[in-house]
Amino acid sequence: MKKFKISDHIFLTATAGKGLGVFTKKAIKAEKLVERSPVLVFPPKERKLLEQTGLYNYIFEWEDDNKSCCVALGYLSMFNHSYDANCEYIMDFEKKTMVVKTVKDIPAGAELTINYNGVPDCKDEVWFDVVEE
Repeated sequence: MKKFKISDHIFLTATAGKGLGVFTKKAIKAEKLVERSPVLVFPPKERKLLEQTGLYNYIFEWEDDNKSCCVALGYLSMFNHSYDANCEYIMDFEKKTMVVKTVKDIPAGAELTINYNGVPDCKDEVWFDVVEE
């Protein structure tokens, strides 16, 4: 059986106070594509069920209705939150995909983060206590 590999240079590992996180083995310049992930979209009725499970912290609001949601496959749902994120996610509703792109230069060995509010430097509160380094 062939092994499935997401990337040669990003990987999951434990990170202090956050569980697992996504890290890079090599430096990445700003504006570079890190990952392209297909998503599974769930209608409002199924979202309500997902919100009662452990998947709640891994779903993204989908489209502009704030009622449907998606789970991104690959590493995307494993990116940790930061109010000063070094990456951003972009949704393609038509193709049912999300991409992660860097918003600044990132050194080798660094954790890749996104802002769960959808904008890399948005300071709006999220639903959990944030661990910042």
